[in-house]
Amino acid sequence: MTIKIVTDSSVELTPAEIKQYDIHIVPLNITIDGQNYVDGRDITKAAFMPKMAAAKALPTTSQPAIGDFLTVYDKLGQTGDEILAIHMTEALSGTVNAARQAGVISTSNVTVVDSGSIDRGLAFQVLTAGKMIAEGAEMPAILKRLAAIKAHTKVYVAVSTLANLVKGGRVSRTVGLVSSLLNIKVVLELTSSGLDVVVKGRGQKTLTKFVDSQVTALSQMSDVAGVGIPYAGDKAFAEQIGRDIQAVLPDTPILVSPTSPIVATHTGPGAFAIIYYTDPE
Repeated sequence: MTIKIVTDSSVELTPAEIKQYDIHIVPLNITIDGQNYVDGRDITKAAFMPKMAAAKALPTTSQPAIGDFLTVYDKLGQTGDEILAIHMTEALSGTVNAARQAGVISTSNVTVVDSGSIDRGLAFQVLTAGKMIAEGAEMPAILKRLAAIKAHTKVYVAVSTLANLVKGGRVSRTVGLVSSLLNIKVVLELTSSGLDVVVKGRGQKTLTKFVDSQVTALSQMSDVAGVGIPYAGDKAFAEQIGRDIQAVLPDTPILVSPTSPIVATHTGPGAFAIIYYTDPE
């Protein structure tokens, strides 16, 4: 018997990572102009951005049904394996609560973790769990390590427009109105309570200055274990951020990749994030 890992489609993992650690992903759903898509099955990252741009209304997302989790849990636990389900932060989605409810009624032994993060930040915990399971670690030790990573992860999201976040209910309409009227660019930090504005200013230079400050801050850290640069649309800018950070952290793994449709729906086009964690050990 071993431990099987389950997560959700807001996570940012490479195909190789998913295969290496046998990670099982329960997809969220996206509705575009009345048509429902299962994330990662019916719609790809590449196909989503043009569809969102052409949509008559802002796409909406919905968490997996409890039954979706239950099906996966029961199947994986048939051989007596434990299930470790690691999901996106409760501050942004009800996904982890649906996972908890399914875990209670599942015939399998399920432990559900709120990562407190999303995208590559969620992946940091999923990958650590995978590595520890491969080394023979048991659940208590894995959970302790995941809690430490959660406490040492930073997620900064930069958006060119708050329209999607406001419509999706992730930030207040007052902040969104100011942003749209004054061409204000905003950087938000993901905290336990949600998305908090940490930087705002007019024009693209606001975001460029923020990136420069992050590169400088990271250059002074000796314990950065991983960095993610997810983006929604502007690949060239994201790749430049990745190169700038790699220059000051030459030995740190950095993944620059398009974010999931689940995240892009709420950030809107032109958004990017800088996500990293420092090794707590």
